[in-house]
Amino acid sequence: MSPVTVLRPQMPMVRTHDATRKTHIMAILNLTPDSFSDGGVHTAKGAEAIKTTVANFIAAGASIIDIGGQSTRPKADYLGPKEELERILPVIRVIREMKEADNIALSIDTFHSDVARQTILAGADIINDVSAGLLDPQMLPTVAELGKTIVLMHMRGDPHTMTKLTNYPDGVTHGVARELYERVQAALDAGIAPWRIILDPGLGFAKDQEQNLELLRSLQQLREQTQYSSVLRNFPWLMGPSRKGFIGNVTGVSEASKRSYGTAAAVTASIEGGADIVRIHDVGEMVQVTKMADAIYRRP
Repeated sequence: MSPVTVLRPQMPMVRTHDATRKTHIMAILNLTPDSFSDGGVHTAKGAEAIKTTVANFIAAGASIIDIGGQSTRPKADYLGPKEELERILPVIRVIREMKEADNIALSIDTFHSDVARQTILAGADIINDVSAGLLDPQMLPTVAELGKTIVLMHMRGDPHTMTKLTNYPDGVTHGVARELYERVQAALDAGIAPWRIILDPGLGFAKDQEQNLELLRSLQQLREQTQYSSVLRNFPWLMGPSRKGFIGNVTGVSEASKRSYGTAAAVTASIEGGADIVRIHDVGEMVQVTKMADAIYRRP
C-alpha cells in the first residue's frame, strides 16, 4: 500500500501519514436543478459565470473542484449518462481553458462509467463515486484503464433505498470499515493502483443521525483501530459533512444553505480525526475553518 496519493500531476501528492499536511478543500460545483442544498444555482449560468465562480473558489483556497451533474440526495431521480454528460462536459472544457486552474484537480461526482470515461478524456483527474463502483460494474475497470484517481465512498443500496439500510450489527464504525475494505480490495483487483485511491465514510448515506455523529467522533478509530486498519490507514480520507441533513437536525436549521456554522464544527471534527480532504459548499468560510483546525491539529 502507498501512503501517497496522486490528485493531479501538477499538484503535490497527498501524504496521509505526514503530520504537518494541510487539509485540501474540495469545492462543490453542482450542475443539478434538484440538489438538496444548492440545486439550480449553477445550472443556468453561462461560461463566464462559471469561470467567475471557479476563479472565486480558487482564490479562496480550493485545490479540488467537484463537479456534479446527478443529484445523489435521498430519493433523487436518476439521469442517464447522456444527460449527465451534457451538463458536465461543457463545464470541464471551460475550466480547463482557465490558466489559474492549471494546478487545480477536477473531480467528477458520478456513478456512471460512461460519464467517468468521457470526463476523464475531457480533462478530469478524479472520479468521486458515491457507490464505490457498486452501481456500475464497469466503473472500477474504467478508472483502472484510464489511470486516474477514484474516491471510494461508503454507501448501501442507492439514493432510493439507502435510508432504510442503516442496520450495523457490529456498530457503524466497524461496519463501514469492513465494507470499505471490501471496496478497496475490489478496486485493487480491478487494477487501480493503491496511490490512486481515496476513501470516504459516506456521511448521510445509509446512516441515521447518530451514526453520522459517531463517524465524526470515530474517524481516527476507523482509520487506525479496526481489524482492517492495516489497509485503510494507508489511504487519504475525504469527509463531506457540508450542509447535510443531520447538521440541520442537530442545530434546528431547516434551510440547508444556512448550515455553515454547523458545517464548520463538523469540518473541524473531521480534521481532528485525520481527514485529508473536506468537501464543502461555502469555500471562503471553510478555508478559514480548515486553516485554524490545521494550526491546532497539524503540527507545522
